[in-house]
Amino acid sequence: MSDRTESDRTEGVRTVHWIGTGLSTGRSGLELLLDHGARLVLWGRTAEKAEQCLAERGLAGRAAARALDEQALAAELAPGDVLVSMLPAAHHTALLRLALECGAHFACSSYVSPELAELAATAKQSVVLTEAGLDPGIDHLMAHRLVELGRAAAGDAVATADFTSYCGGLPAEPNEFRYRFSWAPLGVLNALRSPARYLRDWQLHTATRPWQATTDYPVGAERFEVYPNRDSLPFAEQYGFPYHWRKRSFVRGTLRPAGWRAAWAEVFATVETGDDERIAALAAELAQRHPMREQDRDRVVLAVALDLDWVEGAWSGSCLLDLYGDERESAMARLVSLPLAFGITRILDGALAPGLNRAAESAQEAERWLDFLAGRGLTTELRTTERTAQGAPR
Repeated sequence: MSDRTESDRTEGVRTVHWIGTGLSTGRSGLELLLDHGARLVLWGRTAEKAEQCLAERGLAGRAAARALDEQALAAELAPGDVLVSMLPAAHHTALLRLALECGAHFACSSYVSPELAELAATAKQSVVLTEAGLDPGIDHLMAHRLVELGRAAAGDAVATADFTSYCGGLPAEPNEFRYRFSWAPLGVLNALRSPARYLRDWQLHTATRPWQATTDYPVGAERFEVYPNRDSLPFAEQYGFPYHWRKRSFVRGTLRPAGWRAAWAEVFATVETGDDERIAALAAELAQRHPMREQDRDRVVLAVALDLDWVEGAWSGSCLLDLYGDERESAMARLVSLPLAFGITRILDGALAPGLNRAAESAQEAERWLDFLAGRGLTTELRTTERTAQGAPR
């Protein structure tokens, strides 16, 4: 599709302005929007770059391609359109401000920053959808599911709660570096520069260098390495933890293949001492040395678990998503773009309230998203166990 027509305006066809042609702009997400009846415009550094992105995803001729320019974007944005930012988080605030000025909605897969939250609070008619990709995104959906099941099992009992959520993009075939870049390398390195705050065994910890808090983590018969990231603690409230659950451990973090910490020793040394310019240079070097090549396949593992203990019993629940990329699309692109696109369809359908939204705001909405993803082949393995005070399973 190309220019907005008079027929589009008359029939109320709204446009989704998807900004960014990087590794997480997946075919599945773009196709969903087109199949939903939206007009799609893909904005890249150049129109040729956007056209190439569409062609590589088998969507040539189905969407318009534009060179990203603020004035050109502002001229095309109309009330009720959706502006989607797949750019680094530093660009989100300016794009959200533009969307609000034009009466458009906004969506991204990134965490909510204080600046985004402040702007979203001023939205009168516009929906601001965030944290709607993989991590954050699908991990939130799993957490809502487990919390709802745990509440049903424990009732009003005062329970001790242990919660973990780990996600990682991995090479399907492990290499010596234990990684291939399936999303922006600079984002990977900058995440390592951010302190992590988490709760473990009743103790509040802050890891100024998150990789130093790496521990072993089993998923079935396979072993991984995990480390905390960001500030985990506010998410307990976001997930609806009841006030009578006493949090013994609460950790959200990143999952990597066994041997990752040893393989990245030189990277950590630069991250620890380098300035912004050196970190950016390192990101470019690593992207050249360890890219996700055409013949490579990626893998994403997302594991979320909740354990509850109370006087009369115990309950445990876990959700696991383990997906490999294929010749059609990488696992990372599919798992970021598809839930984000589904959230955008919820905006287009008028199902989300104006102001700040995350994926998702309730257990009921989370189940709707999970059901949709399962219908698209992204199934979550759910396991639960429950025991009485006498130790007998039920």
